[in-house]
Amino acid sequence: MKKEASVTIFRMIALSEGVSFLLLLLIAMPLKYLFNMPAAVRIFGMIHGVLFIAFIFFAAYVTIKLKRNAAWFLTAFISSIVPLGAFYMEKKLRKEGVS
Repeated sequence: MKKEASVTIFRMIALSEGVSFLLLLLIAMPLKYLFNMPAAVRIFGMIHGVLFIAFIFFAAYVTIKLKRNAAWFLTAFISSIVPLGAFYMEKKLRKEGVS
């Protein structure tokens, strides 16, 4: 896969993972605990879990493809577990000028 294509896929996954995390925290969790609707967490949780795994996989792939160091991957990993962190990584790649 070309470098540009892998970065584009990673950026799309980063945005999707960030949105899914916010949906899980701001919609599914309140539905579960305030309105006793645990199905929302199961659905959004599964979607977020798949996107999280894809995010980590592509972060590792992009780290290798762009010849970044381990600190870059560590930043990507930490950003995947912090709310809004995935948006930070997407912005970081855009700022680096990698499309």
